[in-house]
Amino acid sequence: MNTLIIISVLPLVLLYLGLYKAQKALLPVTVIGLLAALGFAVAEWNSSAVPIYSGMMLFDNFSIAFSAITIISTILIIFLSRGYFEKISSHIAEYYAIILFSLAGIIVMVSFYNLTMLFIGIEIMSVSLYILAGIKKSDFASNEAALKYFLMGAFSTGFLLFGVALIYGATGSFSLETIRDWVLDHPHAKDITPMFYTGVLLIIVGLCFKVGAAPFHFWTPDVYEGSPTLITAFMSTVVKTAGFAAFLRLFSACFAPLSDFWVPVLLVITIVTLFIGNITALYQHSFKRMLAFSSISHAGYLLFAIVALGANSGSSVLTYATAYSIASIIAFGALILVQQQQGSDSFESFNGLAKKNPFLALVLTIAMLSLAGIPLTAGFIGKFYMFSSALMQMQVWLVILAVVNAIISIFYYFRVIVAMYFRDAERTELVVPVYYKLVLGFSAIVTILIGVYPSLISRFF
Repeated sequence: MNTLIIISVLPLVLLYLGLYKAQKALLPVTVIGLLAALGFAVAEWNSSAVPIYSGMMLFDNFSIAFSAITIISTILIIFLSRGYFEKISSHIAEYYAIILFSLAGIIVMVSFYNLTMLFIGIEIMSVSLYILAGIKKSDFASNEAALKYFLMGAFSTGFLLFGVALIYGATGSFSLETIRDWVLDHPHAKDITPMFYTGVLLIIVGLCFKVGAAPFHFWTPDVYEGSPTLITAFMSTVVKTAGFAAFLRLFSACFAPLSDFWVPVLLVITIVTLFIGNITALYQHSFKRMLAFSSISHAGYLLFAIVALGANSGSSVLTYATAYSIASIIAFGALILVQQQQGSDSFESFNGLAKKNPFLALVLTIAMLSLAGIPLTAGFIGKFYMFSSALMQMQVWLVILAVVNAIISIFYYFRVIVAMYFRDAERTELVVPVYYKLVLGFSAIVTILIGVYPSLISRFF
């Protein structure tokens, strides 16, 4: 488990660099450390995966794939942080360290093989995010975001922990393997105790909160809007990917035989999430808040893989999460630059951007097309996989409702494109730093490549 060890030790190294005022070394050391962690993860691909640490964790291909996409997304976000944290504080080592501590919790989340490790991974990630959401100490919106996230997060953790306790009470174990065997040994619904069913429902509540699914989404818009934009990008991409990886791992490993019980519950949650996310996003005047509500709708699409649980669910979630992550990184990166120039995150701030900054307008257009699910982009492939898996499970009405929601989403994503290309505004040319050009250009190319050659991602499972 070299990947987890490197990501756990790296923040301590960065704190020492900050202590000795080696500020210029923070970014390169962070990137080099993450690349090393990524290399060790990939090196274990197709190895004979066995549970480690007394059966607490399992670093198989599933874990490696999701660890890789979260590490790559973090590297891209870290590149965007050049010069960002310096405007908030002179002590920037702490920010890099806390992001990496959160990533360590995420690696645990996607690799757990015991419910105890799931809880520990979520808490390591969440506590770090509570701090990151409020890093702008003089900004009341950031303070409000941190407080709301902390209070709601603590409340949801209670549901998750109570559900885990009930599962333990029914099966006598936290191990996924033992829980699965217990479920298989009780093939009839009448053999399953009410305690176990209640535990499953409480775990659904806890995990739906973490991924921002309705009706447990109420924290998402305010926290995403109030947090620093770079931290919002991290929460919207890396954290959401990890949440769904953990969700899928638990339900596919343990609860698949009981799908007749929990699928109707998740089906209702999926439909509510899609409509609340998309319809509410239509009425937003802030680009950042629109992205927050759209992230709720994307949580609904990702729930398809769990509702229509099957052999291709892992591939579907990985493809969709990758497409959503890279497109969102482009969107938030462009938003950071526009905010720095215009001092606002409204749609009007993007007026006339194409004339002054054609590169930035182009990559943001690609991101919006991908998020809307337009063909030849990664977002279209992600939605195609999700809809295909649902159709194979005969969830026809769910797919019809999802297509309707996808059509609704085109309106608010195209508002940005219309503002950039068809509305004029007096504005100066926006300087795009080299690091931003690299990240945004790379992400846009990957978006198109996956849209044209989807096997680049899907073949991993």
